[in-house]
Amino acid sequence: MATTTKDRLIEATAELFRHQGYSATGVKEIVDAARAPFGSMYHFFPGGKEELGAATIRWSGAMYGELIEIFYADTSDPVAATRQFFEAAADTVRDTDYTDACPIATVALEVASTSDPLRRATADVFESWLVQLDAHFARNGLTKTQARSLSVSLFCLLEGAFLLARATREHRHIRAAGRTAAAAVRDALEHRASTVARRR
Repeated sequence: MATTTKDRLIEATAELFRHQGYSATGVKEIVDAARAPFGSMYHFFPGGKEELGAATIRWSGAMYGELIEIFYADTSDPVAATRQFFEAAADTVRDTDYTDACPIATVALEVASTSDPLRRATADVFESWLVQLDAHFARNGLTKTQARSLSVSLFCLLEGAFLLARATREHRHIRAAGRTAAAAVRDALEHRASTVARRR
């Protein structure tokens, strides 16, 4: 829970971005939601909404990154972890009436061509998630290249499924993507194991 004005501004912005994106979120709306004096916005973020947006993206990215650690902390069965991760994502999207998907991807789609600071912030967050997944898959025997390829595939499956689920209001798309993702993890691990066995 936010304890400082700066924290409240970031958390309020994150919530607004999650529901309506970057462009539709106004500065006055942010400070009202944060219960903050209007001037505090520019005190903490002299660059205005863009600077606050970049800080919010990085903050939200760290929060969502914690979910990766929760699900993949026990890497003894990354196939099951992947399946459970997607199932939980589907449940969350369904239970929030298709509003709580990935706010960072939502912003990235809006601003990638118009704001380089925001584009860099989203790119940095996405890379941090990929690095986390890479590490978990590498601990299960995949090479650096194999782990990165698998991480990118899972990321694209999840974000694409979020987009389709929100447009169609069907959480089953996320569950279907999860089955594909789990199969991809299983196949990658089995292929790596067989390759290592042949070399012995």
